[in-house]
Amino acid sequence: MKKMKKTGIMGGTFNPIHIGHLLIAERAREQFLLDSVLFMPSGVPYMKDCREVLPGKIRAEMTGLAVRGNPFFAVSTMEVDRKGKTYTYETLESLQVQNPDTEYYFILGADSLFKIEEWKNPGRIFAACHILAAVREDRSLEDMEKQALHLQKKYGARIDLLQTGRMEISSSMIRALCREKKSVRYLVPDVVYDYMLQNKLYIEENEMTQKGDGELGHEKS
Repeated sequence: MKKMKKTGIMGGTFNPIHIGHLLIAERAREQFLLDSVLFMPSGVPYMKDCREVLPGKIRAEMTGLAVRGNPFFAVSTMEVDRKGKTYTYETLESLQVQNPDTEYYFILGADSLFKIEEWKNPGRIFAACHILAAVREDRSLEDMEKQALHLQKKYGARIDLLQTGRMEISSSMIRALCREKKSVRYLVPDVVYDYMLQNKLYIEENEMTQKGDGELGHEKS
């Protein structure tokens, strides 16, 4: 029997992508021996206020810059290219049809593990993938284990907890810092920071780097 490929799916709005996303993906790859991790920026996120969400093409471009250079990481614009609202179960089922030789591991945060029953067709999500839930300091391990057991009993979900260490960083925090005109350097990859500056995304004019503080000549691919 041919061995199944193991691919991680790192979904999210990536508004913007930050180092926490990359670290979680790398930990998942190492701990569960994934062959690759596919970063998938969402299209129109039906459960979020879209007013603060940048166009999908821009978020995908930043994500591509962030993962460039890591041979195990890649970007999919599958959801960005889809018209209308995007649903995780549809994406996973489409991937299964396209790649029947691949087993998918959907990587999500602790909060999402507790909210996933609010997502569209959660049972079909669990049927289409193996869940890897990142443990966070603000959620007790006991509570996460109880939630995982609940989902396993109710849906037959396949869930493992992902040890990532303490990472208190989020896209909303980065946007808030930008609104407060505070630096977000080192919270996002350098190439993403440069892209944000070049395109005046989130960051105010007065945070533009001064001469001698690094060139802004990165490509947008």
